[in-house]
Formats: sequence, structure tokens, C-alpha cells
Amino acid sequence: MPDLTLREMTAHEFDQWHDAEVRGYADAQVSAGVWGSDEALRRSAELHEKLLPAGLETPGMIFLQGLRPDGAVIGTLWIALEHPRGAADCAFLFDIEVVEEHRSAGYGRALLAAAENVVRERGFSALELNVHGDNTHAMRLYASSGYRVITQQMRKGLGSGGGDHQR
Repeated sequence: MPDLTLREMTAHEFDQWHDAEVRGYADAQVSAGVWGSDEALRRSAELHEKLLPAGLETPGMIFLQGLRPDGAVIGTLWIALEHPRGAADCAFLFDIEVVEEHRSAGYGRALLAAAENVVRERGFSALELNVHGDNTHAMRLYASSGYRVITQQMRKGLGSGGGDHQR
């Protein structure tokens, strides 16, 4: 596994990350058929505002950059120390992202292990995350890292032709 260190995001890094996070989450919801493209960006921004009312300074949230030994940023982590559904003794990994040019080099696994260490050091015995059903690469990483499915949502489109029907 590649070596990496973690450091807290700066305010400038957070602002850049936040803008990309809001857009990326909106795009993922559209791709999954959860939200229509006309409403996705607004809904994502509203959700992120609710989750992060004080931005980088929101209590119980941790925002980290993963760095290679040469100082290059390889990815980011967003960890909540309070589970969004109230699960006891369980933190929640809202986002793990490896910079595109560093993907497929083991940094995702290293970043995930680093997130687990951060959570463990804060006294939690579990870490939970959510992954979209079409993200098979991430699902393989999580499964091979010991994560198991605890809930699963499924959908069948009932529109003409059997595909997902969007309103």
C-alpha cells in the first residue's frame, strides 16, 4: 500500500473541494436516476448547506487531504463523527475521493485505511459509508477492505421500454 499522510484542509482547499463536491453529488444523483437534472444542483447545494451549516468549521465534521511523501495531494476525506442516522459508536464517511491522475495506484485503499485510523483514534468502533450501485470499482474496494452491505435500495423503472422513468 502506498505511503500517505493526512492533514486538515485549509479554508481555500475546502472552498474548492466543496464546490466540486456539490456538483459531483448532483451529477451522481442524476446518473443514479434519483434527481432530475433540472433540480439536482439546487438540491445538492441545499443538502450540503444542511449538513455543513458552518462550512469547514461545522462541528463533528473532519475534512482531510491525503498526501504522498513528496507533498502531492492524492485525495480527500470527509468524515462525520455523528452518524447521519444515529447509529451508535459509528462514524460516517461522506466522501472519499482520489485525484484522477492518482487512481488505480492503491491510493484509494490507503486513503480508506487512513480514514479508518482517524475514526478508531477518536474512539469509534465502526465506520459506515454509502456507495451508488453503479460504482463497481468502489464496491470491490470496500468489500475487499472488510465492509459488508447492511442496507440496499433497489429500483425498477416502470416507464415504457422498462427503463427508469424520470418526472
